[in-house]
Amino acid sequence: MEYFVIGEREIVLGFNLVGVKGSIVATKSEALDAFSRLTGHGGTVSVPVDERPKILILTEEVSQMLEEEVLEWQKGAQYPLIVEIPGIHGHMEGKKSLTESIREAVGISV
Repeated sequence: MEYFVIGEREIVLGFNLVGVKGSIVATKSEALDAFSRLTGHGGTVSVPVDERPKILILTEEVSQMLEEEVLEWQKGAQYPLIVEIPGIHGHMEGKKSLTESIREAVGISV
């Protein structure tokens, strides 16, 4: 499994159409359970290490629910890599897009 998505129903179903598996979540506890299962974080029953995704796609809403856990995971520099995408309602206000982040880091408009 290379990719896995955690998000709202419509997002997960869309990714399923192109062959990416996912977990539909609506609450923080559901999101935390899916995240813990895929990363082995938190002592829950998890996916075997060799079957874990290399890239974990989270909608911005899910990422916001799991902000502390995601930040801790990213500091550890482990797989899966975490990528945020806009949710079904579009880009959340106050969140930087990838293009904006690149522009700030590099100083060049892409």
